[in-house]
Amino acid sequence: MKSLKRILIFNVNWLGDVLFSTATIRNIRLNFPDAFLACVIPSRCYPVLRDNPHLNEIIIYDEKDRHKGMVEKMNFAKKLKDKKFDAVFLLHRSFTRTLICRLAEIPQRIGHSTKKRNFLLTKKIKMPKRDSLHRIDFYLNIIEKAGLRVEDRYTEFFVSEEDNDFIDKFLKERSVLKKDTLVGLNPGGNWMPKRWPSGYWARLADKLISELRSKVIITGSTSDIALTREIENSMLQKPISASAVLNINQLAALCRRLDLFIAADTGPLHIANAARAKKIIALFGPTSREITGPYPGNNVTVISKDVGCEIPCYVRSCKDNRCMKAITPEEVFAQAKLALHK
Repeated sequence: MKSLKRILIFNVNWLGDVLFSTATIRNIRLNFPDAFLACVIPSRCYPVLRDNPHLNEIIIYDEKDRHKGMVEKMNFAKKLKDKKFDAVFLLHRSFTRTLICRLAEIPQRIGHSTKKRNFLLTKKIKMPKRDSLHRIDFYLNIIEKAGLRVEDRYTEFFVSEEDNDFIDKFLKERSVLKKDTLVGLNPGGNWMPKRWPSGYWARLADKLISELRSKVIITGSTSDIALTREIENSMLQKPISASAVLNINQLAALCRRLDLFIAADTGPLHIANAARAKKIIALFGPTSREITGPYPGNNVTVISKDVGCEIPCYVRSCKDNRCMKAITPEEVFAQAKLALHK
C-alpha cells in the first residue's frame, strides 16, 4: 500500500459526519504525503472540505439529485475510472457506492464489511459493534485496520480570510464592539427530537442579555427562519439575528470570535468545535456524547439528563422530547455564566 499514488476517499452524507471524517482525511495524508488525494462528497457538504489543505480534489456526488438515475451513476463511475485511482477508502457503508468504485475499476477497495457488498471489496474491515465507537474512531478504524498508522483523532475546519472579512463587516454593521461579550445560539437541528424547545431558547437568550449584558447572535440556516422568528417573538430583549445570513464557512469564522457558543447535537455544534471556538455548551438528549459528542472536548461542557430512555435513541418520530425538555434554561444559563467568567 506504500506505493499508492492516487487515492480516493468516498465520504459520508451528513455535515457532522463529514466533519468527523476530517481526522481520517488528515491521517491518510500523513501516511501518503506525496499522493494525489481526492474526496467524494455530496454538494451540501462541500463547504466543510472546501479549504481543507490535505485534499487535492473534491468530487461531488449527489445520489438523490444529479446522480439519481442509473445512467447518471454509470457516467459517474466512468468519470472516476478516467481519473485512474489506485485505491479507495469507502467511509460510507453503501452498496451502491462500492459498486460504482468497482465499475470505475479502482484496484483496491477498502471499507467496512457488510453482507451485501463483501464481494465488491478487496480489503474487508470487520464492522465494529453498533455504537461502540465514536464516529471519529469509526472512520479511523477503516484505515487503521487496513495497515495505516493513526497519529491523532481531532477534527478540523479551515476558515478563509474572505470569511473572516465577512464576519468583521457583519459585526461592525450590528454595532458589536471588541469589548462586547458575544454569545452564539444555534436552536436548529436536523431532526426534531434533538431540538431544545424554542421557549427555552428565548428564556436563555433574555437572561444572557439582561443579566450578563451579552450580545446574543441567533444562527441558523434558511430552514430555521421560522424557528428563529418564533424565539425572537417570545423574547423581551432583542438579539442579533443571523438566521439564513451566514453560510457554513462564515459560521465557522463567527464561532472563532464568540466567547461562547450553545447548540444541540447538530452540524453547527461540530463546526464550532472544529473551528476551535473558545467555549461551547452542547445540549444532548436522544444522542450520545460518547458516539457523536464534540472531540476534543477541552473547551466543551455537555449537558444531558437521564430520563429513563435508552441512549442513543433513534426514534425520530418521538413527540415527547422529554430528554431535551429536562434541560432547563436556568441550568444552561448557570453553565454559561461559569464559562464566561473563567
